[in-house]
Amino acid sequence: MSAATVLLLIYVPAIFGASLLGGWLPRRLHMTHTRTQLIMSLVAGLMLGVAFFHLIPHAALAAGASVDFAMAWVMAGLVFMLLLLRLFHFHQHDFAGSDDPCDHAPADQHSHGHAHDHSHTAPPGGAFTWLGLLLGLGIHTVVDGIALGAVMRADPGVGAGILGLGVFLAILLHKPLDALSLETVLAAAGHSTRRRHWINLGFSLLCPVAAVVFWYSMELSPSDARFLAAALAFSAGAFVCIALGDLLPEIQFHSHDRGKLTLLFLLGIALAWGIGAVEPPHGL
Repeated sequence: MSAATVLLLIYVPAIFGASLLGGWLPRRLHMTHTRTQLIMSLVAGLMLGVAFFHLIPHAALAAGASVDFAMAWVMAGLVFMLLLLRLFHFHQHDFAGSDDPCDHAPADQHSHGHAHDHSHTAPPGGAFTWLGLLLGLGIHTVVDGIALGAVMRADPGVGAGILGLGVFLAILLHKPLDALSLETVLAAAGHSTRRRHWINLGFSLLCPVAAVVFWYSMELSPSDARFLAAALAFSAGAFVCIALGDLLPEIQFHSHDRGKLTLLFLLGIALAWGIGAVEPPHGL
């Protein structure tokens, strides 16, 4: 069994467990506005760093060092995820008002100092709302799984280093936020705890299944390296869009805790860069 296969067998259950945890948290713990914002800042920086320091370099190399080819697919991934966000509006990572003493106002009453209406409360839990959210997050999490499977295939002959660590951490930290938002909207729609559990279970399986399917499809039907490069670059574009179009708009206008939010954002970028020390090099 190759080292990459062993790592994938570690990554997949961990992501599944993190997603399940995200759906479980609102039933047991109160996720305050400030805590959620801090996590989002870290994840946004990590996803940007992973896209630029890991996925795009891997994509350029897999395409035979064709940067033009890689960047075209980066743009495709970015536009695809932007359209997905626009269509399903699944950017719901902040919820009901907070009683955290560190919060200066309830989450749905923050003054951002800018003109547009930007509510932080979960939307009404109608059928279209939760189905649209589930579909949008489902496509999003499949892209995450493809990203993990692709980066694990990018250097199949490398025996040293930890493959895909950056992508794994970005998904691991972001997936509980997705599951938590889905759980919140399902609860608002009046679904039973049992039904919410089964929906979260199915959602939690999507990313691991997508990663494993992509991994084995590349093994059973070896493709041109350009297909792998396209998957890596497309995933990088999706990561950039999620960070800039989904996570950061939730935190960039907040006057409270600005220092902590900025520090964690930079820490996420630094973490992505530092992971290069344990991942295989991207050089030719």
